[in-house]
Amino acid sequence: MRIEVAGSTHVGMKRNHNEDNYLVLTEENLVVVADGMGGHSSGEIASRIAVDELGEFFRMTSKDQDATWPFKMDKQRNYDENRLSTGIKLANARIFERATVDTKYKGMGTTIVSVHFADSAAYVGHVGDSRVYFFRGGMLQQVTEDHSLLNDYLKAKKLSPEEIENFPHKNVIVRALGMKEQVQVDVTRVDPLENDVFLLCSDGLSGMISDAQMQDILSRTPELEKACGQLIDLANAAGGNDNVTCVLARYHAA
Repeated sequence: MRIEVAGSTHVGMKRNHNEDNYLVLTEENLVVVADGMGGHSSGEIASRIAVDELGEFFRMTSKDQDATWPFKMDKQRNYDENRLSTGIKLANARIFERATVDTKYKGMGTTIVSVHFADSAAYVGHVGDSRVYFFRGGMLQQVTEDHSLLNDYLKAKKLSPEEIENFPHKNVIVRALGMKEQVQVDVTRVDPLENDVFLLCSDGLSGMISDAQMQDILSRTPELEKACGQLIDLANAAGGNDNVTCVLARYHAA
């Protein structure tokens, strides 16, 4: 198995600083995007803690598979699913702890999306409204489900396109790292095929351009680094209202 990866982040056109962070941990076949929130740069701190803690947990468990984990394994999940979920839970605990100890970081938090490739599978772990898609045969499909107030409304009742467009609380997320001492992590398994591309992004990308536009760029641009740049440029051209981060990972079976 070999994973080809490209990633980039941009402050956008309206913000003064970038609260997004991303991680490409090649040796562990792990890619991560985190979108921080909180005033006075604390969102940037939260997203940095998230990617650092998850990456460090993967490095540690790779070197010592008998190492004691900070959370019990879920018997309903396999080792790789538990490893990803536990790493994200650990990141949550570190962010919550930092915000509790240092009052200037009170209320900080971050979304997280991650993909770990192991044993011919791709495990997607996430909390919040950053997204993971996968692109296969010219079609783009969303893997994650937004943990947002808007999505809760969409599941509870049908909203018209106009109601969705005018929904007053589009940016309210109902689950994020750092909000509570413990967090529920969604983990989804995808069985990738040769040349499948996984797209991880903050809502600075998915909130500015449509899935159809993303699909079009991936269809026309096989070079991952070039496609990543085009996606970010398109989000900025559409207004760039938020920080925008994109990571693309292409799966090769051998």
